[in-house]
Amino acid sequence: MFGDKVVCMGELLIDFTSLVPGASIADTPGFEKNPGGAPANVAVGVARLGGSSAFLGMVGDDEFGRFLAGVLERNGVNTSGLRYSHQAHTTLAFVALREDGEREFVFYRNPGADMLYSVDDIDADVVKECRIFCHGSNSMIHAANRDATLTAAALARQNHALVVYDPNIRLNLWDSESSAREIIPLGIAGADMVKLSEEELTFITGCTDIDAGMDKVREQGPRAVIVTRGGLECHYSWPRCRGTVPTTPTKVVDATGAGDAFLAGILHKLAYHTTRLEVYREDDMEMVLSFAHAVAGLCVGSRGAIPAMPTLEMVEAAMGR
Repeated sequence: MFGDKVVCMGELLIDFTSLVPGASIADTPGFEKNPGGAPANVAVGVARLGGSSAFLGMVGDDEFGRFLAGVLERNGVNTSGLRYSHQAHTTLAFVALREDGEREFVFYRNPGADMLYSVDDIDADVVKECRIFCHGSNSMIHAANRDATLTAAALARQNHALVVYDPNIRLNLWDSESSAREIIPLGIAGADMVKLSEEELTFITGCTDIDAGMDKVREQGPRAVIVTRGGLECHYSWPRCRGTVPTTPTKVVDATGAGDAFLAGILHKLAYHTTRLEVYREDDMEMVLSFAHAVAGLCVGSRGAIPAMPTLEMVEAAMGR
């Protein structure tokens, strides 16, 4: 177990997942309650792998918020930076699963408590202690929330942490696509490493060629970029190497949290070995990304995001170690 924290900042919410694969949100007869929110998923993913993680964000001062805090705490995530709002309820997301495991979302978040987290809510001590600081773009949609996210990221970087950005774009949460296109790159400019899906890379850069797109992202400041292609390979561009790492085909029960599990696997390895990106070579990246693929593969084999995050022992068994 490593002693330095991975700090994740952003949304923590309830996913109500359709009980019937293939049914739309309107047609499903019922939902299953699961804890979720991409940054929270990553924090739990790191902790389940034996790492030390903390979460910064806000939930409502309600039963859902207390349930979510308990989930983080039971999974070993430091919640000293979690705040409770009396002005808004905990955000809810209703999720329908298609037959192929992909999802349809409807969010109840107008506002949700996570949107009200501001600069004054930042636990500076938690940020200053971390080795890796991770955030997404959903906490950048509204001005006060955006200021808090970028302020915390800058504070982490000032204290020599690796800043990791996973946009995790949900356009239906934004006022307009043009707002998303204007604001999402702000996170790229302040990051050391960016993790994107192939679709997100095209949205942000306009490139359908992955290598060209990664080059465009790195031109904005990051030293490293990783691009995932669903259940296929991932591509990476690192300070001293670039390449692709294939994944093993996996039966998808629920794709919720797959990218978050993948990122948790990467952050676990970086925190355990070194956050100095320039020391990694092709063999090192093969090791890091193969491990991350295995974490994601186990996650998609079960329903929910946080409930499906695997332990280190499960991952090593799946990899035949």
